[in-house]
Amino acid sequence: MRIGIAQLNTTVGDIEGNADRILAAYRELVEQGAELVITPELAITGYPPQDLLLVSGFVKKNREQLDWIQQQVGTVPLIVGFVDLNESGRGKSFLNAAAVLQKNQSIRIAHKRLLPTYDVFDEARYFEPGEKSSMVEIGGEKIGITICEDLWTPDYLPQALYRCDPLQELMAAGVELIVNLSASPFQMEKPARREKMLSAQAKRFRVPIVYCNAIGGNDQLIFDGNSMVIAGDGETLQRLASCREENKVVDLTKLSSASSLLDHENLREQELRELYEALVLGTRDYLYKCGFQKAIVGLSGGIDSALVATIAVAALGPDAVTGVLMPGPYSSQGSVDDARALAENLNMPTLYLPITNSYEEMMRGLQKPFAGRSVDITEENLQARLRGLTLMALSNKFGSMVLTTGNKSEMAVGYCTLYGDMCGGLAVIADLPKTLVYELSHWMNREREIIPRATLEKPPSAELRPNQKDQDSLPPYETLDKILELVIEKNRSVSEIVACGFEEKIVRWIVTQVHRNEYKRQQAAPVLKVTGLAFGKGRRFPIAQHYIE
Repeated sequence: MRIGIAQLNTTVGDIEGNADRILAAYRELVEQGAELVITPELAITGYPPQDLLLVSGFVKKNREQLDWIQQQVGTVPLIVGFVDLNESGRGKSFLNAAAVLQKNQSIRIAHKRLLPTYDVFDEARYFEPGEKSSMVEIGGEKIGITICEDLWTPDYLPQALYRCDPLQELMAAGVELIVNLSASPFQMEKPARREKMLSAQAKRFRVPIVYCNAIGGNDQLIFDGNSMVIAGDGETLQRLASCREENKVVDLTKLSSASSLLDHENLREQELRELYEALVLGTRDYLYKCGFQKAIVGLSGGIDSALVATIAVAALGPDAVTGVLMPGPYSSQGSVDDARALAENLNMPTLYLPITNSYEEMMRGLQKPFAGRSVDITEENLQARLRGLTLMALSNKFGSMVLTTGNKSEMAVGYCTLYGDMCGGLAVIADLPKTLVYELSHWMNREREIIPRATLEKPPSAELRPNQKDQDSLPPYETLDKILELVIEKNRSVSEIVACGFEEKIVRWIVTQVHRNEYKRQQAAPVLKVTGLAFGKGRRFPIAQHYIE
């Protein structure tokens, strides 16, 4: 059978636009000889639709578009993801569904059995699980339809979450081919892990799997594509593009082994490339889908702003990104020079708007209420807030989105300023620990110098007081990031982390800072998720709480 895989970038809520996109891909693939076309999970609504599902008329409109697509398709079947109404009178109002559409045929519907409700997923809030797995016969072949999580096994999930095995049930019914409509978001190392899981499932049941994953950025989530075809012996036969749309027809009778993501000698370099592509895609889609065409980045001469600017230029083009240099009373000439060198390397326009005069005027105005009090973090934060004020003024005037430049390490312990460097519409690298910021920046310089060498080599500093260094306030980033991973992604207690060989005083300070600064993070810009657990909707901690064990 020749199967057309439509690896689509849909927009949440753009029901008519998504339907047009689905139909265009369908026609292209049929013209190329497809005998069956499949799309990603919830392709009509976009994934995840969240509380849009509860808006009056939303699900009805999605069903109307499904019926419209049914009227447009020909004799070649199309399997498309949509939201179905639960008419049983029991449970949640909706079902995550896939419909088989074909000319002169009634619509056949499959429902998702396993509903992820952990990390960023919240499907049990909206959907009722399907009662049985669905098999259809197309072209004389028995095809099992699965939707994303239905294909995952306990070995690749956070824990054994489910009581049924949809794939096993389908095999008992005699299916000869499995198709999977997926919206599986990106995180580092996941593309290879996903391929390993699909290979294990194919070998387990000696059945080929055709896997169609979404691509695109939808708010904090980035979908990386990497759709693929796996043979019954577990071999990867075909893989579609990473982080870009692609429509491809695959002939299951003529495929030979393709290179596996697991085969590469330099796996870390591959992971860094995937990370970079995902951040570029997530940045581009967030701006465009929110109606922005241009971005603003404050350039300090430091590594974080350099990395954000480089990603933004790759996402939007150099003419659409403006770097703003805002030196203050403690900024070094070297940092100004590094910022200018970066902008020249990226061929991006810049504005030079020093804040020293504004800062001195503010200090004169505050002299009376501050009388008798020593200089402290207040004066440092004032500089950051003047920069935030400048960036937001430019954003308002020119309709550009400000991209924040804070990393995960700083966000975790509150080494950032509300209404200062946290101002902006998207936190591009706020899920990258500082050590990963350096690693990715070095990788980006592998062919030519983009980020100036001086930026990579000098000790990181906010330059808010004379001779300031990050390490004046923070543990070494190598230590900090290792402990933060245990705190944030592993949810380890203080005693468990100390047992790993870390000094208890440092561990307690870090854990205290993480909890204490939750109020800042809940006011931060949305974070592009690229690790196992990002700040945002996947991590739900109370702000007012006093638990440290």
